[in-house]
Amino acid sequence: MTSAKPRHLAIITAPLPGHLNPLQVLGAELVAIGHQVTFVGIGGAARFVTEAAVGFAGLAAAGDEALDAYLATLARPTGAVGFARMIRSTAAMTEALLDGAPAVLERIGAEAVIADAVEPAGPLVAARLGLPHAVAVTGLPLLPDPAVPPPFLGWRYRDDGWGRFRNGAGYLVAARLMRPIARVVEARRRAWGLEGEVLEGEVLEGGAAVHVAQCPRGLDYPRRSLPPRFRYGSPWRRAEPEADLPDDGRPLVFCSLGTLQGSRQALFDTMARACASIGARAVIGHGGGLSEREAAALPGDPLVRAFWPQGAVLRRCAAAIGHGGFNTVLDALTAGVPIVTLPIAFEQPATAARVARIGAGVTLSPRGLEAQALARALDRVMREPEYRLAAGALGAEMALAGGAAGAAEAISGAF
Repeated sequence: MTSAKPRHLAIITAPLPGHLNPLQVLGAELVAIGHQVTFVGIGGAARFVTEAAVGFAGLAAAGDEALDAYLATLARPTGAVGFARMIRSTAAMTEALLDGAPAVLERIGAEAVIADAVEPAGPLVAARLGLPHAVAVTGLPLLPDPAVPPPFLGWRYRDDGWGRFRNGAGYLVAARLMRPIARVVEARRRAWGLEGEVLEGEVLEGGAAVHVAQCPRGLDYPRRSLPPRFRYGSPWRRAEPEADLPDDGRPLVFCSLGTLQGSRQALFDTMARACASIGARAVIGHGGGLSEREAAALPGDPLVRAFWPQGAVLRRCAAAIGHGGFNTVLDALTAGVPIVTLPIAFEQPATAARVARIGAGVTLSPRGLEAQALARALDRVMREPEYRLAAGALGAEMALAGGAAGAAEAISGAF
């Protein structure tokens, strides 16, 4: 059920393809039911907004150079120093949005905000301007829950006394690590007189009109409580034609490290060798991270491109190997494809733990990983039918969840 009148909706998110791409599909669905949609962010992010139906309004103070520096920082977040640098850079992005977004929203005449759960500026900007807002959850839900580990840790689910104690300690440590972002948010709350406002990850009864998630219920850990207007869902994707891939009798394995970690040539080399050793052919998408020379040097006769139509390719594959990036995991499970996850950073360990819990794949550490060990895991998920059955079961759940169209209707009906 759509709202009584069309509105101009501003989407505020992180300037990253993994967030912008699904949100563009959601935005196009909102346009299709009568709304106007404009992304608001640092100017350099305009390069990632390619959906013709939606608009983009950039902040005057931050452009391509600022975004390139931020992406370079995110591409190497490993280690204590790298993680601290990443958090400081993310805090600076949030501060830039808080500085510039209110004036942009007033200029374009925005009437409501769709705030990505990973970017705390969205709800505060909406509160500053007195606008209603919805929360879009592009990855794992960030809402704290005593039975659920923090969303950036690969801990198993344990809803007992020890598990809840462990999780509580994890949230305390996470809050300490995220302090640079919290300081920016708290300072702006005080400056704007919004000390009572709440954000996505802080309480269950925030001010959002609705929470819509790409995450299906079956992938998430069981939760004790959720906001009353929280809606699990399925991937926000455009329809894709069938992929034109050669068929020489070898099973295909999709290999990806997303758009931020795609420069890891050694890990792609290991993937290609593992596939070749069990008679499979790797289909590698490196996200522009490899040069032509590096791509050509990969062993085992892989099919290599910067980008593939991911969902269409996965429908042709027998398995996937990846870093546990949320969009890739959702696309593999939609296709009923089992996964070997090699989590590197961010929420990837937590996503990988959930894939293992539902029985749709196995997880290995990418550090020092040898092709032989990866080949054994890959052969296992391809040969033992329970992995594909588990992936297919979650794919069937997502097929009924409504996708971007259902999420758009939920947002439209909430305002």
